[in-house]
Amino acid sequence: MEIICKNCHQHYSGHYCNNCGQPADTHKINAHFLWHDIQHGLLHFDAGIPYTLKQLLTRPGHSIRDFIEGKRVKHFKPLSLVAVLGALYSFLYHYFHIDLFPKTGDPELDLHDFGEWIATHFAWTTIATIPIYTVGTYIVFRKQGYNFFELFVLNTFKASQRIFAQILSFPILIYLNNMHHAERFSTITYLTGMVLIFWTNIQFFNKLSKAKAFFLTILSHIIFWICFLLLTAIVLVFMGKLPS
Repeated sequence: MEIICKNCHQHYSGHYCNNCGQPADTHKINAHFLWHDIQHGLLHFDAGIPYTLKQLLTRPGHSIRDFIEGKRVKHFKPLSLVAVLGALYSFLYHYFHIDLFPKTGDPELDLHDFGEWIATHFAWTTIATIPIYTVGTYIVFRKQGYNFFELFVLNTFKASQRIFAQILSFPILIYLNNMHHAERFSTITYLTGMVLIFWTNIQFFNKLSKAKAFFLTILSHIIFWICFLLLTAIVLVFMGKLPS
């Protein structure tokens, strides 16, 4: 039976495209796809990182939509990319002795120690927030035809995009750190991340008007913060560290 490759549109027969090598069955993105990515993707590294990063900086929404629809040969695995970039960010943070939050002397809420813990576990804390982002995205964009796991992949790539932007702007963080104003970098990276989220969503949900995609993105981000703060409060109550 003749097959049309989803990646390069070559007509071929068999299990793999004879032009680009992509498997005939790219699988729908679902729970099984993500579990396979977790099991195997973190253990395999290839030349897909530069290509994927370039796509995330030049045409993020379009390239992520291509990936979800089956054009995946050149891309690096989404969760693997977060792990690699998160590890690189952690290395740079400690190598250059970054201090985002000065010590406060408050034994109940030491932002310095909290910042150190986040930096040490940067990849895993980033991955932990992706399902929360996806809840908001799924609620407001559920009519666009994507399931929860496909939107999880969207938010995973967006997480890599934001980490890479932080890595590229690391010289600014080093400068602010030497000037004892490193905490300002958090505001810079947050605003930069929001711009990247808007840009990516407007491209990804290209069947919507730019204005509608923009306002739905704001709504999804509000839902993210509500869920995040509720979960944080629950964890703090469970640990007995909720401030009185």
